[in-house]
Order: sequence, then C-alpha cells, then structure tokens
Amino acid sequence: MKPMAHLGVGIGWRPEIADAVDRLDGLDWVEVVAENICPGHLPEALQRLRERGTRIVPHGVSLGLGGADRPDPQKLAALGERAVALGAPLVTEHIAFVRTSSPVLEAGHLLPVPRTRDALDVLCENVRIAQDALPVPLALENIAALFSWPGEEMTEGRFLTELVERTGVRLLIDVANLHTNRVNRGEDPAAVLDAIPLEALAYVHVAGGVERDGVWHDTHAHPVPPVVLDLLAELRSRVEPAGVLLERDDDFPPEAELAHELATIREVVTATASKPGPVPEPQTGAQPGAGAQPEAGPQADAAPGAGAGPEAASGGGGARTRVALGQAALLSALVAGTPVPEGFDRARIRVQVRALAAKRADVVAKVAPELPGILGGSGPYRKAFLAYAKGRPMTAGYRRDALDFAEHLLIQDLPADPAARRRLTAWWRERAGARPPRRIVRWARTLVGRAA
Repeated sequence: MKPMAHLGVGIGWRPEIADAVDRLDGLDWVEVVAENICPGHLPEALQRLRERGTRIVPHGVSLGLGGADRPDPQKLAALGERAVALGAPLVTEHIAFVRTSSPVLEAGHLLPVPRTRDALDVLCENVRIAQDALPVPLALENIAALFSWPGEEMTEGRFLTELVERTGVRLLIDVANLHTNRVNRGEDPAAVLDAIPLEALAYVHVAGGVERDGVWHDTHAHPVPPVVLDLLAELRSRVEPAGVLLERDDDFPPEAELAHELATIREVVTATASKPGPVPEPQTGAQPGAGAQPEAGPQADAAPGAGAGPEAASGGGGARTRVALGQAALLSALVAGTPVPEGFDRARIRVQVRALAAKRADVVAKVAPELPGILGGSGPYRKAFLAYAKGRPMTAGYRRDALDFAEHLLIQDLPADPAARRRLTAWWRERAGARPPRRIVRWARTLVGRAA
C-alpha cells in the first residue's frame, strides 16, 4: 500500500465559518461534506481556497456502505463528481448504515454495523463496488456509537483489519470516536490502535463532545477535550499520519478559538513526533516511506476477495438477507416505535431514539429555517415537530420531511393562529407545487390516522 501524500493540519469547512477558515494562518487543507456542495456551483469561499492551492477532500455521509443494499450508483456518481470538481486526492465515507429498503426508512444518522462475518462480507462487497465506481481512492471512517449489537463475532480492531486486508481500502481514524466508544461500549482505544494496519491510515479526525449521564455524545459542537488529544498523541506515537483534521459542525466558537484548537492539535502532532514508538510492519506488497503522492487510481491498493471464500467474495445473498433483517428490525425500533430487538441494551436504545428525534428536528429547522418563525419560535416548533416525528419515520430525506411536517400540521388545521396557518400554507404550497388538502380531505386523513 503506497503512502498517502502529506496533508498536514486542516479543518472541516462549513459555510458558517467560511470567512474564518479563509483567514486561518497555516491551514494546510480542508474537508467538506460532499452532499452539501454542488460541483458546478461551489461556494465562493471554497472556490477561493481551491484557487489558492488548498487541498479539499469530500467527505460523504449518505452512502451507507455498511447497509444491506448495494451502493446506489447515483450516489456513487455524485461523490465521484465532487472529487473531480475539487481536484481531491481521495474521498472518504463511513463504516455505517443509514437506511433500510424494506421497510423504507431513513435514520438521518450514521448507525453502527454488527461486527459479524455476515456484515463484514456485505461491507467488503459494497466497498469493492464503490472502489470500482470512484475516480480516486476511498477511505472509510470508524464511527461513534451509543450502543453495541448483540452476538458480535469480532473486535473493532479485527473487523477493521480484515476489511483492509480484503479490499485494500484506506482508514480514516477518528480518535474522538475511539473515545466515544470507550465510554459508551467499554472498548479500549489503545487495543484498536494496536490491532489495525496503520500503514492503511489516510488521515485522522479530532472533535469535541460531552458526557451526560454516563453517555458520551459526539457533538462536534464542543472544544476538543484533553482525553481526545491524548488519544491523538497515542496514535502519533505509533505512526505519522498524513493529515489531522478538526471537525466542528455546530455552536461555532470565535475565530481565535478555532485557531487555538488547530495550534494545539499541531503541537500534539509535532511534540509526539519526537517520541519513539513502535513502527507498524507493512503488509505484503506495502511500500514503506513517506511523502509519495497517492496512487493514481482507486484500485491500486485493492485486493478484491483476498482471504475470503466464494460467498464472502460476492457478499452472498444469504448474508445480505440476514443483515437486512437485523438492520430493519433495529432501525424500525429507533425511528418507527416498534419493539426493541432481543439482546440490545434497551436503555441505550431509548437514548438513541431521543437523540435521533432531536437531530431530525434540528436538521429540518436548518433545511427549512422559516418553520420555527411561522410556528412562533424554536420552542413551539420543536414541540410540534417531536410530536409529529414520534410515529412518522423519515423515508425520503430532510427536505421531504420538512414538507411532510408542514402538511401534517395543515391537515390538523394547525397552527391555531389563522395568520400563521396562512403563512404555513403559502410556504408549503410554494415548495410542494400543489394545493393544500381541502378540509374534507384533511378530516378524512385525520380520521384514518386516528383509526390506525
């Protein structure tokens, strides 16, 4: 596996901090959420960074490569288009599932895959499909999780190692997620770092979070805590990462605080560089060294199906069916109110249910910022949305969810204030391109809903 090109210390680019990012001294590169940009219409601030020669890496959040379904060709094509438009050296995604197709449900969040042979077989085939479709190499990120799957057959380290061995995919290691999983799932971050093939490391994520009632929430809205910086130092003592990136997605601090966090991260990486640490042995075929440019094509590192049997090499239909059934049962419990599958920690699942609903309300408010204003502020909006979401899972993304929420209110002749209701009707009509349901239709739908 060829060494990654040097990236340095970077930050996650977000529109809310675009001007601050533009002024940060010594910024080496940025990462952008792939789904938030349009290749032909890049934001001016992002375009300026590119023209200055700042490297930009697209980071996908919607592929769901850990899901039971094969990757959506359109989503893969869109991710590839963004990589080309940005001149990116690679693209990144997550080891997670985000939806099910039977029933059709969207989590709106990255959910953990079970560390089983079935799930690994499916993931490996999905990764190989993605590698074939993408114009640049792919790296996958370990995610933060609130709960564990029952009946897991491998440790995190073994799961990631076999994934790399069978596909040649690179790893994006999030040290904040390692800490999250230490608190929430009792996993040892050092054991993960000791077990995984660090020569496959693409780069590293660092982020903040907060602990509440014994649960660590990976918020990306708090300063990076010392315990996460310690894990960055642990990783750096084992290997020199090509890049380290600070993620911040909400509650953005002043520019000076962002600059200070980046400087602290750089100090950790630089200070730890002088400390001797174990050098990972390269895999067969690896090319030790540093500073080389990344491979020219997405398949240069891959060894499809290596070490796997016939069913594993093709993600066998039986494995996909078993993974699909398990994921559907779990996601239905998380977003549709069905019973929690046997073996899961019910208390942790309840925490996840609340977290998903809260995130859904927050994202819909960002996608449709007019709604809180129409409904009388963030408090009334949130109360109404959470009541709506309780029995109505998301099936087609946040924009559709916002429209469905508005229609749900109108069906019930809400909001009660006639002026607000007229504003909501106009808002819905403008975006849905249709007439609001007539009163008789609203009554009928309400009665059907009550009967159900």
